[in-house]
Amino acid sequence: MDLRNAVLAIVTDDGTSVSAHFGRAQFYEVITFTDGKVVKRERREKAGHHSFASQEGPGNEGHPHGELHERRHQTMVSPVMDCMAVIGRGMGQGAVDHLRQSNLLPILTGLHTIDEVIDAVAAGSLDHDARRIHQHHGEQDRST
Repeated sequence: MDLRNAVLAIVTDDGTSVSAHFGRAQFYEVITFTDGKVVKRERREKAGHHSFASQEGPGNEGHPHGELHERRHQTMVSPVMDCMAVIGRGMGQGAVDHLRQSNLLPILTGLHTIDEVIDAVAAGSLDHDARRIHQHHGEQDRST
């Protein structure tokens, strides 16, 4: 898939490095590409595991575990619904599935910096590495 004319969201904590875990990242660095060149760059707040501590425990007994995760994923991706893809260095299968259901392409990469991702997009060489899908308790490996 050619990403050189797309709006992409990269998960980050500092605006420089690509986060190793989608759920823990605090921000999205949203990059707009035209003909492989960056024409706009902005940082957007991202909900993450740190945002949901108050949803644990008493008061949520009536909500199945999967339903809570689904609501959390919706909250996490809502700021980037205008993007084509979400890029990170790792994420759980539930997040991957939710991104796909939201018509967002999950791309997991071994690249460590946002600049490296920008260079790879410009070169048309950014690839998805399904081995970077984190397996959480109770999840089966669906990355193959």
